[in-house]
Amino acid sequence: MTVDTDRLLPPAPVTSLADHLDAGGGEALARAQELGSDAICDLLEEAGLRGRGGAGFPTARKWRGVAATARDGGGSVTLVANAAEGEPGTYKDRTLIEQQPYAFLEGVCIALEATGAVTAHIGIKEKFTVPLARLTTALTEIREAGWAHADRIEVVTGPDAYLFGEESAMLEVIEGNLPMPRIVKPFEAGLAASTTTASPTVVNNVETLAHVTAILAYGAEWFRQAGTEDSPGTMLFTVVGDVASPGVYELALGTSLRTLLTDVAGAEDVKAVYSGVSNAVITEAMLDTPLCFDRMREAGSGLGSGGFVVYDRSRSIVDVLRVLVHFLAVESCGQCNACKLGNSAMADLLAKVQRGEAEQTDLEALLRWTHTVTDQNRCYLPVGSQIMVGSTVEAFVDEFVATVQAGEPTPADLPTPLVEHIDDDTGEVTYHERYHLKQLDWSYSDEEPGALRLEAIRDPETPHPQ
Repeated sequence: MTVDTDRLLPPAPVTSLADHLDAGGGEALARAQELGSDAICDLLEEAGLRGRGGAGFPTARKWRGVAATARDGGGSVTLVANAAEGEPGTYKDRTLIEQQPYAFLEGVCIALEATGAVTAHIGIKEKFTVPLARLTTALTEIREAGWAHADRIEVVTGPDAYLFGEESAMLEVIEGNLPMPRIVKPFEAGLAASTTTASPTVVNNVETLAHVTAILAYGAEWFRQAGTEDSPGTMLFTVVGDVASPGVYELALGTSLRTLLTDVAGAEDVKAVYSGVSNAVITEAMLDTPLCFDRMREAGSGLGSGGFVVYDRSRSIVDVLRVLVHFLAVESCGQCNACKLGNSAMADLLAKVQRGEAEQTDLEALLRWTHTVTDQNRCYLPVGSQIMVGSTVEAFVDEFVATVQAGEPTPADLPTPLVEHIDDDTGEVTYHERYHLKQLDWSYSDEEPGALRLEAIRDPETPHPQ
């Protein structure tokens, strides 16, 4: 049997609510209202839907857990849809919002129905102008059409900061603050939480909520026709870097990484692959690993949010790692000194190697920093750094040593792989053009220090959580 894996991305962008309805849109929300909360979660559990934002946590379990926390700890449930997408190499959520925002918003409405959340907040970067425009237009349309719960959804814009996508930091932005991660996680204490009420928050990724719509429309058995027993369904994957055909692709989970990178994206002579900056480096020997949450973890890396940055053998691994560690050094919020100082120190040591000025003791110092960078960490950023740096040095130790011994500068010609746009017709990838100007305080060298903007687009009738 041939399984259709083009489930989320339509053949052509859906540009109006009428087109969405003509294709069967709205039926999933109608079914959700008929089923009610428990039956919706039963259906998602039967389908085996796992979150597509990185951790792969079962969606139904998350929704039920948050509802139970609210019952036990008091307060009301809120819902947050994470559309910040700041992971290097990732572009899928913006693609999905641009091409089919209505299915995503229908999933938000279903989640409100299932969780009993009083409000939903969609966190998206202010700089994502095209997806933001598509999203706000679509939200206006479903409100005017009278969709259930649509009047309780607000779009909140935030800064161009990696940590805006960290779930607890996103709550801070929604509450009008800087994206600083919290110690207590959203499912334990969320928006408007206090010392007496937990008010837990469900945080879901854009793609996850779009899958919710499809499952309610077509059923659990249909969803499981693609994927594996433990990782059912399809997933959107972004591939950029040294490949012939960069882009966003929808494939069944369980497809091999080699198929995605070489057969689909046209990678050749693969040296190192990074699934974001929170997982171990992927080497050529790992390319036959199935794209599943558990199998990727067992192989020693992770699926992440489905974004892969590919580097071929023409690249200096020192240049690759320096770009990625420098990104983490800049994006660290500084609440944990070990994280900010450790990542900055590692970036400086790697820059020293790039200049041909390093000694063997500098490599030893680099590894020592990986042991302390996570001290008292609030979020996963330094953990990811520890894993990424340690695994890269281990996999390419001979090249690091040889580069130091040669004492010659490396090319140092790699951009930070933050994807701004991928042209559907040409496949041309545009990276963040100003990132090299971003400084440790999150300002840019051509701006006043600390010039980080926070703005929000809100429905004036929707109260802002305090």
